[in-house]
Amino acid sequence: MKIHIQGGTLIDPANVSAGTETQQDVYIADGKIAALGAAPAGFHADRTLDAKGLMVAPGLVDLSARLREPGYEHKATLDSEMNAALAGGVTSLVCPPDTDPVLDEAGLVEMLKYRAGKLERAHVYPLGALTVGLKGDVITEMVSLTEAGCIGFTQADKPIADTQVLLRALQYASTYGYAVWLRPQDAYLAKGGVAASGALASRLGLSGVPVSAETIALFTLFELMRVTGARVHVQHLSSAAGVELMRAAKAEGLPVTCDVTANHVHLIDMDIGYFDAQFRLDPPLRQQRDREAIRAGLADGTIDAICSQHTPVDDDEKLLPFAEATPGASGLELLLSLTVKWAQEAGVPLAKALARITSAPAGVMRREAGRLAVGAPADLCVFDTNAHWRVEPRALKSQGHNTPFLGYELPAVVRATLVAGRIGFERDAGHH
Repeated sequence: MKIHIQGGTLIDPANVSAGTETQQDVYIADGKIAALGAAPAGFHADRTLDAKGLMVAPGLVDLSARLREPGYEHKATLDSEMNAALAGGVTSLVCPPDTDPVLDEAGLVEMLKYRAGKLERAHVYPLGALTVGLKGDVITEMVSLTEAGCIGFTQADKPIADTQVLLRALQYASTYGYAVWLRPQDAYLAKGGVAASGALASRLGLSGVPVSAETIALFTLFELMRVTGARVHVQHLSSAAGVELMRAAKAEGLPVTCDVTANHVHLIDMDIGYFDAQFRLDPPLRQQRDREAIRAGLADGTIDAICSQHTPVDDDEKLLPFAEATPGASGLELLLSLTVKWAQEAGVPLAKALARITSAPAGVMRREAGRLAVGAPADLCVFDTNAHWRVEPRALKSQGHNTPFLGYELPAVVRATLVAGRIGFERDAGHH
């Protein structure tokens, strides 16, 4: 299939020097970008996409999206969440191993890769479990899991309480050059907490997760990195103190990267209001100064990426009282809009903001994605920065309709998403 994308404004966040936001045509053949600007000799398009007045960017790369398969199909399916990804312009995504059964054996990973591949939609990159069953005791067979397609290893939201196990896991990963993805959370300090420690949690009578749960985990992790030389991606930083420690670790030269969730770029604990379970997230939303530090860290490059932390949950699980409600929100379809909204509010150039959801996360994964260049995979997102859409359940393709942004008017509407040179999603100009 040969495709000609006509009249769009190209943004390549990976190559800001090349004059961003230039109006150029894109020619696609054999799943790759064949040419930019002028058509290659003898090029005849099977399909022309009119992108006048629209932005053409690399497809988004989301470092954390739960697809809920295997085991939680009542919450979401690969099919539903792949549709959500493409509707959100996401062409590559990383899924954590906290499925049922847990992705701790090669066969399970191969099965997931096979099912995702058959759907021919977004590229799925599984993370393997760091310990068997995510129980934090026995390290998994990282070699066979990597051969099966895992791009790194994680505990998802289940911290390893035993530091010796963590040390051994980092030593093992370091020996083979594997990346370990960890959420900085002290198992004991965070235990039972449902909101960020502070005045609001106290007033609402909600058990708190102190900032020290994040910072102590980071101190431990950085110390173990110095000992082992392991490469680590820190997931979902949530506090100003955590961002500061990350800044120091990077200045020291530790091989570390990190991300924040799109929710934490915009929301704070006050947004919980009167026990609104849509705001029950993990890590919990923190104070305004934490949000400001996250935004500053994104702008100065301390924080590499913004992820959706897409976690579809049942409506029933959100109707419970705040402390009993299941944490999580759907976010695949909001990632682009929330990133553009941050760029507009913070005065960050669009190309720089888009780098946080394209080229930078692709760099974290060490995969070829997130760039617009001749020969690169034709994973593209065509969107309208001037259009707005309202977040409501019927506007979402994800099976999970829960998000703290329900009712919001957000900027940036995805018009088309291409994966490996195929049009995976198209939206009529009239529909939002």
